[in-house]
Amino acid sequence: MTATKELIHLSKKDLTLLNTKQGLVELLRSKEIKLERTLNRLHYYDTLLTLQAELIKMQNWVARYNKRVAILFEGRDLAGKGGAIRRFIEHMNPRLLRVVALPAPTPVEKGQWYFQRYIQQLPNPREIVFFDRSWYNRAVVEPVNGFCTKKQYRQFMTQVVDFEHMLHTDGIQVIKMWFSISKEEQLARFEATKNDPLKQWKISPVDERALELWDDYSHYKEEMFRKTNSDFCPWVVVKANVKPRARIEAIKYVLGEVDYPKDDATLRMLKLDNEIVYRLKKNSLEKLPPD
Repeated sequence: MTATKELIHLSKKDLTLLNTKQGLVELLRSKEIKLERTLNRLHYYDTLLTLQAELIKMQNWVARYNKRVAILFEGRDLAGKGGAIRRFIEHMNPRLLRVVALPAPTPVEKGQWYFQRYIQQLPNPREIVFFDRSWYNRAVVEPVNGFCTKKQYRQFMTQVVDFEHMLHTDGIQVIKMWFSISKEEQLARFEATKNDPLKQWKISPVDERALELWDDYSHYKEEMFRKTNSDFCPWVVVKANVKPRARIEAIKYVLGEVDYPKDDATLRMLKLDNEIVYRLKKNSLEKLPPD
């Protein structure tokens, strides 16, 4: 289809988006103008900016009423957790949030109660904390890669629900998201990341083994869902094969979970696409993601 024929089907909003600086940049990304792809990206940016403005309202409410919010981003390697966090915080007040991505534990930390170093990172009043992986490392990554003993794994699985219940009763809101991707998509992202000199740092030796350990990851993920999904701290699955859609729906989910004031128009905007994001049923393996 030629650009001229495509123009016939453009709406007034499409034309407005194209007639912006960002619109011109998107059109000029390639030698061949592809209006459909350009418009998809522009609609994504337009929606993202609207939601990011809403995140600021949410953050102001959290600060005003001394709330504490912890948002956990879990999922397979290269599932898009870090990219999603960047879209969350892009325009938020950096003084009222933290991003936590802990390195491997030190010898001292290895001798501590497992949750101890995560407790130190929990949100203070007026603060939102984004965990790029969390204490759930011990539920999936560590047992798959042999970084913990079977006893340590079992102990974690018997303690984590009680731990989260204590956080809940103390007033800390914990939001748990699992970013789900297919095996084929993970392979494609590995190859793309390896060939990008600006992204090669993202791949660690652990990541290199992720594909060959795919089934082990699936087993421990399912056990995690089965034993740690609760009414007060449920898991939500975000299908992340298409990054823009996953980011939009993840932001909408978090905005919907935090109880800041919303008018009717906002509530309509935050309606979730259940093909992309859905909450797991308690103690059930129904509707698990395909990964």
